[in-house]
Amino acid sequence: MARPPRPMGSADVLWLNMDRPTNLMVIVSVVLLESRPDWDRVLDVVRERIIEPYPVFSQRARRPRGLSGHRWEDDPDFDLTRHVTRVTLSGEGTAAEADAELQAYVEEHLPRPFDRSRPLWEVHLVDGHGAGAALVFRIHHALADGIALTRVLLGLTEDADGRPGDLVGPPATTDLATLPLGAPSSAGAVASGLRLARATTRTGWDRLRSKGARAAVTDAAGLALRTGQVVTDLLLTTNPRSAVGGVPGHRKRLVWTQPLPLPGLKQAGRLVGATLNDVLLSAVAGALHTYQDGRGREPVDLVTMVPVNVRPLDEPLPRELGNRFALVFLRFPSRDATPLGRLVLSKARMDWLKASPEAALTFALISVIGRFPAELERRLVDFFADKAIGVTTNVAGPREVRYLGGVPVTGVLGWVPGSGRHTLGFCIVTYADAVRIGIMADESVVPDPESLLAALEDELALLVRIGEAGSAGPTGRTGRTGPTGPRRRPAQS
Repeated sequence: MARPPRPMGSADVLWLNMDRPTNLMVIVSVVLLESRPDWDRVLDVVRERIIEPYPVFSQRARRPRGLSGHRWEDDPDFDLTRHVTRVTLSGEGTAAEADAELQAYVEEHLPRPFDRSRPLWEVHLVDGHGAGAALVFRIHHALADGIALTRVLLGLTEDADGRPGDLVGPPATTDLATLPLGAPSSAGAVASGLRLARATTRTGWDRLRSKGARAAVTDAAGLALRTGQVVTDLLLTTNPRSAVGGVPGHRKRLVWTQPLPLPGLKQAGRLVGATLNDVLLSAVAGALHTYQDGRGREPVDLVTMVPVNVRPLDEPLPRELGNRFALVFLRFPSRDATPLGRLVLSKARMDWLKASPEAALTFALISVIGRFPAELERRLVDFFADKAIGVTTNVAGPREVRYLGGVPVTGVLGWVPGSGRHTLGFCIVTYADAVRIGIMADESVVPDPESLLAALEDELALLVRIGEAGSAGPTGRTGRTGPTGPRRRPAQS
């Protein structure tokens, strides 16, 4: 029996309409498997853990005529085998050659938009990735945000005892606090955004009441100043001309790092009191510095957009999924020429974002823009998107090895879509105490992402060596050269 259509959330409408011929709003993920799983078992797992719990995977996006808004409605001809396909690669050659063959297969499908008369997703079981296989997921952003989709897709797996479960690790994917938010009401998206803004600042005001009058006034002034600076940044931030800026084309390139153990990177962070996320962002900044310098361009600080989860990760996902995240601007310290300098600046800029109301304000903005007429919505999306080179996201996966259809998962990869004039995105994924970073580059602007990848891997290796050397110092202590004293806006230009 068909379910009645249900209204599409304003944020979901925004991501649905954000498709451009040169930048599709499609999230791409790859789950690497040690061996080839049983095909029928894969179909059963997808049916039982994706299709049945989450109706949106068997629904299509529709906009009825008249004043009615977008709706999700059941696809009357839904067929699982239309969305889950199986292909076989050669399975020959070295590990690097196997990766290259998988890379070419995924890249071939990147420019292909979804048929809007069908549910907006597909899964490819790719046999012959060396001795193993890979599951390639392409899912439109309108269905859900990246964090929700990570929980859905990794929920296909089990632990060593065969128990399925939600696999997202720490409570925040970017080291920005997961923001509390009640369900949006039909009274309007603006009210939801304002409730979020109040929730994110409530802790700060509670702290003010516990302090003396002078300290309270100082902190209150600081909070007001940060809010003003955030509004100014949202309106006036610009992305400078650089070696990775330009007009995007239709074809995208995908590359990814080999897995790198986390302990060495964490040691580097301890030298300046930085988090693992700070270290990884500084590594990306270092790669961007090297890439710009290698193209004969003066390295500049480049702006990226960072998603911030506002969905409680200690609660089950809602059946309707949807998009529940904000975006903040982060200026990579890619002008700085020293690894520790970049690390200190990455920490300072992330600390600023954690303490600012920027995520609350942008969440409200996203909710409002999704209710505007299509042409105005497009102009506003491009206005904000064009302030950045792309999106950088960090997804924390499980620490232990998982299994899919009885086959060990050897790695997880992801690539984030861009919008407007975005040309370069980074997706950091941690899994089984190792990290991989996926890069999606526009071929017209960054035709050689392999050189950017090599610079990134060199920077990661350098940070590991710095961490190891610092932890083995003669005093046995690690230096903490990060910012101290009152929190101030770090220099971003």
